[in-house]
Amino acid sequence: MGIGLKVRRLTLLAGMAACAFSLSAAQAAEKHKIFLSMSYIGNDWQAEAANMVKAVAAHKSLVDKVDLQVQVAGPNAQRQIQQINAMVQSGAKAIVVYPISPTALNQVVKNACDKGVKVFAYDAEITEPCAYNVHIDQLEAGRVTAEWLAKKLNGKGNIIAITGVPGTSVDDQRTKAAKEVFAKYPDIKIVGEAVGMWSQAVARTELSKILATRNWDDINGLWMQVGCFTANSMQLEAGKKTSELLPCAGEGSNGGRIQMLPEGTEVEGAASPYAPLGAQRISYASPPYSGALALKLAVEAIEGKDVAKTTILPLPIVTSETIKLCDEGSWAEMKAGCNAFKPSLVSNPGWFASIFSDQTPEIGLAAALVGQPEE
Repeated sequence: MGIGLKVRRLTLLAGMAACAFSLSAAQAAEKHKIFLSMSYIGNDWQAEAANMVKAVAAHKSLVDKVDLQVQVAGPNAQRQIQQINAMVQSGAKAIVVYPISPTALNQVVKNACDKGVKVFAYDAEITEPCAYNVHIDQLEAGRVTAEWLAKKLNGKGNIIAITGVPGTSVDDQRTKAAKEVFAKYPDIKIVGEAVGMWSQAVARTELSKILATRNWDDINGLWMQVGCFTANSMQLEAGKKTSELLPCAGEGSNGGRIQMLPEGTEVEGAASPYAPLGAQRISYASPPYSGALALKLAVEAIEGKDVAKTTILPLPIVTSETIKLCDEGSWAEMKAGCNAFKPSLVSNPGWFASIFSDQTPEIGLAAALVGQPEE
């Protein structure tokens, strides 16, 4: 081969490599830069929701479209405002946000919208009109659970109320609706109330403080945004029989749902208190897939599709009569109606079980546990 031919061949190869590099860079540049802005993260729900957002971004249908970046502000509105400003300045096409306040972020969200950035809040709301919101009806959640408890108590008795993260629309609306229900029953008294931060650990601490001045025999029922699993566990620790467990209206934690199964049910990996107890429960949830759905909708909005400003998700309600154990935890199995997972599949009792939606076939059990999308 002559020197001239060799040079031409090397030049051709170099050109092809440069072209491939340019194509790769162009493909990367074509990705939509989307930020996940998280506020308070000190509970199982937030970690699970973040896993599901990351999983949907990694799904084969979106992985070539989305450049997802995650930032955590903590329960600090000013820090979340600063971070959102920086996201906009760095070229965000969309921001998926768990807002620490329904109103505190309004100005920074308006500024983002004015620059063409799509802002999607999940679970908690943002009241700025340009924002998109994806959530359940939180008022309904508070109302339905409080009515269930009032009926269980035949309209009278002493109850403990454990609320969520203060300042969020979620906590404000659930608590407001529940108290409006209890106010209709003059013989129902809230004899203990505390902020639970949607955490099993915090619920234990706050229940322990309340029970320092009274005992379980003084209580007839519990309304807890998170903590029914822990409350049942504490009653067993105090020597209560399973038949004496107080009715509890609360969260969709997997541990609480396993406790709802009839006592004696054989469940792989179960061990007290993470075991079937026949507990009297109504279990509801803000589904942790809401952030993942918000991300999907954000991509649609970026691409010019018509997306509703408010997406109201169905409220998952499970009672002792409708509890159904998943055998393998597959997406198809959940679609068929199972709503609790064996401890051998989900070791953390505080993990939230309401992960299924027809709108998010990209994510299932592995997404909620470790951020891995469905095939």
